[in-house]
Formats: sequence, C-alpha cells, structure tokens
Amino acid sequence: MNNLLMSSMYFGFVITLGAYLFGWWLKKKTKLTIMNPLLVAVVLVIIFLLGFQVDYAVYQEGSKYVSFLLTPATVCLAIPLYKQLKLLKENLLAVVGGIASGVVASAISIFVFSLLFGLSHEYYVTLLPKSITTAIGMGVSEESGGIVVLTVVSIIITGIFGNVIAETIFRIFHIRNPIARGLALGTSAHAIGTAKALEMGEVEGAMSSLAIAVAGLMTVVAVPLAAGLI
Repeated sequence: MNNLLMSSMYFGFVITLGAYLFGWWLKKKTKLTIMNPLLVAVVLVIIFLLGFQVDYAVYQEGSKYVSFLLTPATVCLAIPLYKQLKLLKENLLAVVGGIASGVVASAISIFVFSLLFGLSHEYYVTLLPKSITTAIGMGVSEESGGIVVLTVVSIIITGIFGNVIAETIFRIFHIRNPIARGLALGTSAHAIGTAKALEMGEVEGAMSSLAIAVAGLMTVVAVPLAAGLI
C-alpha cells in the first residue's frame, strides 16, 4: 500500500477529502452532533492508515496539498469580518472584553487542572496555548519550554471538541446572540470553531475570525505571565 501511495502524489489528498465528504454526508443524514465531519474524517483516516499499514510520512506527502489551501482560506476569513465592520465598531468594548475573558478563563482552567492532576511545568506550559491557532501555538509552546508535538495535538482536540459541542452548549445556556456565539467559538476553538461559526451565519463567522487573531495575540502575552505560576 505504501508503494501505491508513493506512486500517486494525490492519493493522500483524495483519502482526506473523501473522508471529510463522507463525514459531511453522514452528519446530514443522521443529524447527530457527534457525527461531526472533521471528527469522522480524522477517525476514518486513522483507521485507513492503521488498517493498510500506511506510513504517516507517505500519507503526509500526498495530503500536504490540503495544507496549501489553508493560507488562502485564512485570508478569506477577512471577507465576512469586513462586511460586519460597522457592527464590530458598535460593539468594540464588548468584543474585546469577551475575547479577553475567554483567554483568561482558558489559562485559569489549565492552571487549576494542572494543580489537580499534579502536572509538571513542562506539561503545564504545553497545554496553555491549546485554544489558539497551531501556527501561533507552536511558537508559544516552544518559547515557554513546552512539548510542541503535544501542543499541536491539544490544539486539534480542542478545536474538534469545540466544533462538536458548540450547538449543544448554545442551546443549553440559551446563547442566541450571533456576536457572542462567534466570539465564543473563535476564542475557544480557533479555526475549527470558526468553521462551525461560518455554518451558523455571517455575523458569527466574522466575529469568530476576529477572535482567532486577537485571542492569539492576547495568549502570546498571557502565557509568559502564567507560565511562572507552576
């Protein structure tokens, strides 16, 4: 199977895209929150790699083209934000306050659970950037003395978890304001949360896009301050 994948430069890309499309179809068919397309795709790809004993390096070589789409996709997030610029200006203090609250809450939760489970300083700083984008989180983790690989894993898990439970949380706590929804998703679940926000509406997507950038900058400042607590 490794030889087959190596002979086709797009095979990994096709497997990734196919797994996601199947997950999207499954979510639409079952209407179950747990059948999140991203979660389904991750599980299917892992099963495929283990089942056919495919080396991850070989798979990554074919699926790297998915990563090439991240840059233009990220740039496109500015479009809904630009369209909602007036709304942003009208609610600027609430927006900044909401994002700051999310960053502080994330840091406090990591601190508390690190104390409860007796985590060392290394693991503590590894988890601090869990709610920001991978690109920023990797740098923050490395500078703080964390384990970068584990930081990436925690960021991915946080994003998928936030994407999956978002609608349920909003329903339980009766959170209907589109600005609040967008800020919550962008601050807590970065780009993967923003994907869910864009599904919910243009305002949610715009606010979530903004939250990704601002929360990332705030976390860069907050992590060095919080790192010395353990």
